[in-house]
Order: sequence, then structure tokens, then C-alpha cells
Amino acid sequence: MSERKVAVVTGASGGIGSQVVKKFYENDYDVVMLDIKKEALEAAIEAEGYDPERVCYYILDVSSEEQVKDVVDSIKEKKGRIDALVSTAAIIGKYNPTIDYTFANFKRIYEINVFGPFLMMMNVLPIMKAQGKGAIVNFGSVSGMTGYTYEIGYGSSKWAVIGMTKNVANEYGQFGIRANSVSPGWVNTQMFRDSVEDYKNFGDSQVTLGPLGRPAEPEEIANVVYFLASDEASYINGSNVLVDGGMMLG
Repeated sequence: MSERKVAVVTGASGGIGSQVVKKFYENDYDVVMLDIKKEALEAAIEAEGYDPERVCYYILDVSSEEQVKDVVDSIKEKKGRIDALVSTAAIIGKYNPTIDYTFANFKRIYEINVFGPFLMMMNVLPIMKAQGKGAIVNFGSVSGMTGYTYEIGYGSSKWAVIGMTKNVANEYGQFGIRANSVSPGWVNTQMFRDSVEDYKNFGDSQVTLGPLGRPAEPEEIANVVYFLASDEASYINGSNVLVDGGMMLG
């Protein structure tokens, strides 16, 4: 069993995920990186020079019930504990007006964005329950708090994540487990740049940055994630923390 606390991060090679990993590592956690992209995981580990005793990875499709179960079982066997679960893995899919939004696109978004965090929580919660403590941080979005155009799949998937998180917070708070979500606005990642390009197809820039006039840097989101998972947030449970630079004020 690891003497250090253990954080498990999905989407761990992504713009936000990789910064979440770094934040936990810098705060003396062992970190388990989960992602479907092996090369990106290995590149992220090499770039940061992580201690292999403290950082490991598993290739995982979060939408696969069997894979999630097997990976969580392996983590339990290897580390003996899971103190923090952070699900950053998500896809935007293809933007489109609702009548042009294919069902295949809608389903795939839900498989990753909704079923993924559900499967992770379902399999990690028994470990946290046995420990009598744990913190879960899921990713909502400003898109999951209002009805932006062209993203009925992505937006509604994030509504679902915020809701699921509240369900778990209500059910498992009695066991010392806290569950919260973080809802960013625009973040300076490849997903942001791809979104800007996709929106141009509709003659709509759709990029409202808010009063700070810039997207968040990934580490600014990671700071909030780490705080919510830490003991400093010991009485925060069932919250959806908006981290958008004031974007939704407009």
C-alpha cells in the first residue's frame, strides 16, 4: 500500500489533465495517469521527468465497463488506496444545430463524457467507502450550465455530469467521501483551438472570454481541482465550482 496519498486522473495526457497530474505530484501524491493515448502519456511523463515510483499509467477507454473495472482493480492491488479521483477525459464531438446533430455523435459524446465518469465513480467508490474517506472531482462546463448553440450533445452531457456528481455527494457524504465538479469556461488547450475553428463553420465566433479577456491556463483549472480534493475543502460537498473568469456574467 502506498504511504503517500494516491490520485487517479483520467484524460491524464490532455491539456487540463496533464496539469492536474502535475499539481498532485508536486503536492506529494502518487499519481495514476489514465488515458486512451499511450504515446501522449509516455511523452507527458518524460517531459516532466516524473519519478516512476510515484507515477504510473494505464491505457484506458473510459467508456468500456470491462476496462474500467480491470484498471481500478489493478490500481487497488498496486497502490492499496485511492484518495482522489479526477475525471477530465471528455470530447466535444462535432458541433451542429440539433437537426444536423447525428445520433452517433451524440452517443459517443455521452459514452465518454457521462458514462466514463459514472463508471469511474462506480468502481472507485467501494475503495473510498472502505477507507472512510475520499474526494471526487468531475468536470462540468459553462456549457453544462446554460444552453449554448450547436452543442446539444456536449452541453447536455456536462449538465449530466454536474447532476451525477451531486447524486454521489448526497449518497456518499456519510462515508467521508466528497464529490464536487469544476465548470471551466474557455481554457487554453487544443480543444479550445479546435472549437474556435469548428464554430467558424457557422459564421459564429462564439468565443466570449468575459471580463478578464483571456481563456484560463490549464494550471489555473488544476489549482481549483487540487483545492477541492484537498483537506482545505473538507466541507465542500456537492458543489459545482464555476471557473470561467466571469464569462457567464455577460
